[in-house]
Amino acid sequence: MDATAGISQAERAGAALYSSKVLAIYDLWVWFNCRFIWRCPIRDTLALYDANMSGDHLDIGTGTGWHLCHTTYPTAQPTVTLVDLNPHSLDETSRRLRRRGIDPVARVGSVLQPLPVDRRRFRSVSATWVMHCVPGGLDSKGKAFGHIADVMADDGVFFGATVLAGGVPHTALSRATMRRFLRTGVFHNEADDLPGLVAALERAFESVQVGTRGSAAVWTARGPRRAPEADTAEAH
Repeated sequence: MDATAGISQAERAGAALYSSKVLAIYDLWVWFNCRFIWRCPIRDTLALYDANMSGDHLDIGTGTGWHLCHTTYPTAQPTVTLVDLNPHSLDETSRRLRRRGIDPVARVGSVLQPLPVDRRRFRSVSATWVMHCVPGGLDSKGKAFGHIADVMADDGVFFGATVLAGGVPHTALSRATMRRFLRTGVFHNEADDLPGLVAALERAFESVQVGTRGSAAVWTARGPRRAPEADTAEAH
């Protein structure tokens, strides 16, 4: 089955931005934006990884894999699986992880579709700086959280961060930057707000903790509420 079937043009266009040339400056770009525009420094998101990583981890929307390469793993030989729509991001992250001694599994796929990985396996899943780039409102993006719940172990944890349009404090600079990213199709978060994020996570998970850092929300979620078809697929 083609894991990219049914993916919208808007989603493909957003993923296509991350060329080899963009990825060469991506870490600096993200560091600047997080520190000075969104006011959620990368040390805060790295701490989220350090606190929640497992020995069998799934990372969605990998970018360059900066967090994966700098976090502390709980085991000397972790298993890391990557899912991203952009092969350049998968290649770059895989190359960096191999330098650290980790040989990841890479899969092309969309978080809005059933994920091309084993169900009920992963003890940790991350999606950091991804959801504000996913087309649609939080009602439709909530389907992504359901897909993530389907591939998590019962005792697994899902964590991440996203820039929100509402329910968090913005500055003139952050609002101007967000409007520019919306016009260019990099962001799709004009309707994303804090109550909507919490509600979407709670539809997919039993225990949800959401905090804010500047214009961003960070979360951890546990207790996957799986769709009935996940049970059927598992039985076969």
